[in-house]
Amino acid sequence: MAADIAEQPGGFARLLDGEHAGAIAAVAAEVARRRPRNVVFVGRGTSDHAALYGAYLTEIRLGLPVASASPSAITLYGARPDFAGTLVIGVSQSGGSPDLTGVLQAARETGGLTLAVTNNPDSPLARAAELSIDVAAGHERAVAATKTYTAELLALLLLIEGIRAGDGVLPDQERAALDKLPQLAEDALADGTADDLAQRYRFASRLVTTGRGYAYPTAREAALKLMETSYLPALAFSGADLLHGPLAMTDPDVPVLAVVGDGPGGRSMRDVVTRLGERRADVVTIGASDVPGAAGRLAVPAVADERYSALLDILPLQKLALALALARGEDPDAPRGLKKVTTTL
Repeated sequence: MAADIAEQPGGFARLLDGEHAGAIAAVAAEVARRRPRNVVFVGRGTSDHAALYGAYLTEIRLGLPVASASPSAITLYGARPDFAGTLVIGVSQSGGSPDLTGVLQAARETGGLTLAVTNNPDSPLARAAELSIDVAAGHERAVAATKTYTAELLALLLLIEGIRAGDGVLPDQERAALDKLPQLAEDALADGTADDLAQRYRFASRLVTTGRGYAYPTAREAALKLMETSYLPALAFSGADLLHGPLAMTDPDVPVLAVVGDGPGGRSMRDVVTRLGERRADVVTIGASDVPGAAGRLAVPAVADERYSALLDILPLQKLALALALARGEDPDAPRGLKKVTTTL
């Protein structure tokens, strides 16, 4: 897991190079030419969190309605929704789960434009789709996904921005900002605060993660990583949802990890941190600047746009999941009961 985490700056650089970026641009140009009226994402686990990031990008940057498919409606109940005029994007590291493939097959049969985003371009998911994107993360050693998640995020960002451009080619300013990502990721991974924080949370019985907007997928992915590597019950909430009831469960014994960036989502989270502080919750933020009321911060570099934060904010949280698992005497490379490819029907 440590090796996979460390490879992410290189993964960013690989996706941004001419070959891979060009392939994504070609797919984006074709999607733009087809002019879908709406977008449906489908994914499981970590890839579903990447799809959620893609959903935010799609609604905010493209102005298209977005939905999340329910695979069981198609694979268990035999439903055949009319996907005409819809871009259906399946996101999966392995591309091997039959239920995700079933959704893309049904979408293609009913007139949808189908796209697979996967780390295995020869997978059943990629073969079922009309278009495909290889996230080019390379072999992932640990069961807990890390480098494939951030590769999916960047691939979706390149795709959505390419569609927005119309011809798949990103504006020079956008490209210049993205070219900084590999070094920014190196800087984020160099910080050792996550190792210290693991000792603080070693005996925690439960934990809450929270964020809004582009940070909400990060909160959900962080909770999953903590659960699958440390077996620590972790609940992820949108910052808005947290205030609608779950706030009552927070107290000094329940650590809260709050993703607080510098954009609109981050600004709204500052009020959430204040409310948590009123309950004397143990709040640690993830972001580029300190937040009043927080007990600590996992630092990440500042970025030019909040869209890019999701690719960096997760990095110290992956390191925390790794360090906490080791501190609790667990093996983060082989979580009990899990395997690399989860097959659901």
